[in-house]
Amino acid sequence: MAACGLAIEARIAAGPNVRSVAAGVDPKRLARELEREVARGAKAIISFGIAGALAPGLATGECIVARGVVIPGSFRRCDDRWTARLAAHLPGARYGDLACSDTPLASVVAKQALYKETLALAVDTESHVAAEVARTHGLPFAALRVIADTAERDLPPVACVALKAGGRIDVAAVLRSLAAKPSQSPLLVRTAIDARMAFAVLRRGRRRLGGDLCAFDRDVL
Repeated sequence: MAACGLAIEARIAAGPNVRSVAAGVDPKRLARELEREVARGAKAIISFGIAGALAPGLATGECIVARGVVIPGSFRRCDDRWTARLAAHLPGARYGDLACSDTPLASVVAKQALYKETLALAVDTESHVAAEVARTHGLPFAALRVIADTAERDLPPVACVALKAGGRIDVAAVLRSLAAKPSQSPLLVRTAIDARMAFAVLRRGRRRLGGDLCAFDRDVL
C-alpha cells in the first residue's frame, strides 16, 4: 500500500500488487484512506513521493530511503529488511530520517528551524500519518522520497493552496493566488521545474523497483 499526497505520486506508485492513495495535504483524510485499505487487506504501507529538503546541500532529484520518521515526542523506525531492499535497487540514494509537517514548509526559515530540531534530511506531509497507521495495525512501514525543493529555496504562497482533496491541482485556487500576488510567478516557475525533475527521478526509481517496491510481502499490499 502506497501512501501519497499527490495524485501524480499515486499514479507512479500503483502497479501489480500495489495499491495507492492520494489525499492532498489532508492528514485526516489520508489516515481514513489508509484505514480503509488496511480493512481491505493491505499488508504493509510505504510513504511514496516527493519531499522538501531540510539538510543543507541536498539537491533537487536526490532520492531518500528513510531510516524512520521523526514525530514530535516519538520516532517511528522503518522496517530494516524492507528498507535494505529498496536501497539495493536505488544506488546512490541517501539514508536518513524524515520529519513531518501537516502543511508544506514554504520558507527557508521554517525549514532551517525544523532541521535544527530534528536533524532529518527532508520533510513531507504524509510519512508520519502512514507510519502511525502502520504502527497501530502492526504492519511493516517504509518511506521512499525524492527531493523537490531544496533547503535553500522558498516555496511560493500558491504551493500552500494548490491542491484539491485527492491530490489534484486546484487551478482556480492557483489563479486566485497569482492574481493576489503576481510577484510569485518566477518562483512558481522555478518550483514547477524542480517538481518536474523530482517526478522524473521518482518514475525512474519506480521502474527500477518494479515488483519490489512492496517486496516485503508478495501479497497485495
